[in-house]
Amino acid sequence: MNTDLSTQMLSMNAASLQNSVQIAVFKKQHDMQSDLLNTLMQTALSAPPPGQGLKIDKQA
Repeated sequence: MNTDLSTQMLSMNAASLQNSVQIAVFKKQHDMQSDLLNTLMQTALSAPPPGQGLKIDKQA
């Protein structure tokens, strides 16, 4: 009976650790995606460089 209890405790600890790792990985992925989106949105919403957009290039 003692071995069954210890085996159950070990498996519960392993499952808890695995869940913690999965949550940490998911959180890190979310943070990285958020950082990427913020970087892309900053460049997309920024004003064009000075002098760009003043003339229309009809040869383009």
